Amino acid sequence: MLKRQSEGIAKAKAEGKYKGRKSVALDLQQEVVRLVTTGMSKVKVANELKIGKATVYRILRSTNQKQ
Repeated sequence: MLKRQSEGIAKAKAEGKYKGRKSVALDLQQEVVRLVTTGMSKVKVANELKIGKATVYRILRSTNQKQ
């Protein structure tokens, strides 16, 4: 059963149908950086944008912002 599943996934990927979930961080990256640079705390940014604190820190790390 697992072999058939992996074959089906490989076929779907080859056809461009299996892409996975779209990253939330990419959509909110600019907004997170803007809010943090205005002085809002990282916890408040996470609550405001309805994302996890770890996502805020990950975005800041990837954009080389001060944590």
